[in-house]
Order: sequence, then C-alpha cells, then structure tokens
Amino acid sequence: MRSKGELEAEISQAVIRFEKEYMGRGPLETRSYVVDDMILVRLRNVLTPAEIKLVQAEDPTRGRDLIKAIRRQLFEQGRSLLEAAVRDIAGVGVKSMHTDVSTRTGERVIVFSLDGVPVFRPS
Repeated sequence: MRSKGELEAEISQAVIRFEKEYMGRGPLETRSYVVDDMILVRLRNVLTPAEIKLVQAEDPTRGRDLIKAIRRQLFEQGRSLLEAAVRDIAGVGVKSMHTDVSTRTGERVIVFSLDGVPVFRPS
C-alpha cells in the first residue's frame, strides 16, 4: 500500500504525462494534494511561448479568451483518459473534474471529485 505522498506523486506524474502527450507541453512544476474525497492538482508554467504572446498582444482579452477556449476544448476531448488514469491510481472513481488556467500566471488547477476516499498508508 502506498503512502499519501506516494499517491500524490503518482497522480502528479500521470497529469504531467497527460499534459505532455495530449496537450503538447508539460508544466515546469506540478503538485497534487489528496483532501478527503477530492484531489487538487496545481500545475505551474503551462503556457506555451505562442500563448504568452497572445496574452501580451494589443487585445489581451481576446488572446486570453482564445487560449481558455482552446485549452478547455482539448481538455474535454482528453477528459476520459485523465479520469481513467486518476481512477487507476486512486482506486476510486472520478465523479467530476473541474479545471481552469490563468493566462496571467501560467498556472492551471485541476480538481477531481471522487466517488470515495482513496486508501493509502498512514505517514
């Protein structure tokens, strides 16, 4: 049986793999936290150089909206892959998944609401 830290590290690695393989670029830093029947994943520096240029353009609002729309669409298309990876690691089903990206900080947050509490070895 894994410790909580090992479980969180495995989830972080799965999310990094998803971001690299499915979204095209991985984050520079990822941390996952298991909190009761939820998993919170925080990814830093996820924006590509092209996305950063869009945000810095003359109309940054339009750039921000485009980035969020494209990333939301890509994320939704790969949703089942990420949910399956988390389910396999945590040992419980995923009820829902929520995400957003900040075009100001380049940070993305993903929250998984689970069907139960993951089991792990006490630290």
